[in-house]
Amino acid sequence: MKKMAAAASPDAYVEALDGWRFERVTQLRAVVRASKLLNEEVKWGHLVYSTAHPVLLIRAENERVLLGFWRGQRLQDIEPRLKPGGKFEMATLELREGMSIPAARARRLVKAALELDTSLGDPRLASPKVRARKASVAKKRGA
Repeated sequence: MKKMAAAASPDAYVEALDGWRFERVTQLRAVVRASKLLNEEVKWGHLVYSTAHPVLLIRAENERVLLGFWRGQRLQDIEPRLKPGGKFEMATLELREGMSIPAARARRLVKAALELDTSLGDPRLASPKVRARKASVAKKRGA
C-alpha cells in the first residue's frame, strides 16, 4: 500500500491524480463537499473531512481509492462492502478501477456519518485505549 506524496491542499491532492482515480476521487469529493457541514483538509497524506473531529476520509493509492468512515462499522447496513479495520469503529470501502458507488448511496453514508458524529461525538474518545486512560485517571483522582 503506497501512500501518495503529501499535497499542499485538497485541490492539489486531486490534481495530482490521473485516470480513473481522478474521476473516482472527484465524484466522491463532490458528494462529501455537498454536505457543507464538513471541513476538508489534507491530513495523514489523504483527504480528511471533519467537524470538530474526523468523520470520513478519501485516500487514493496506486491501485485503489478508499472511502473510510471513523464509525463505518455502524454504516454497513447502508453499504455492505464497508470492511472493518484500524482503530475506533473504522470501516472502509475499497474501490478499484471499474468499481463505483452510486451517488445516492454515498450521500446516505455521509448523512448517516454526520448523524453519528452529532449524537456520539469524537470517535477517537471511544477507543479502548482512551477509555482505559480515562478510567486510570479517574481512579487516581478518587484514590
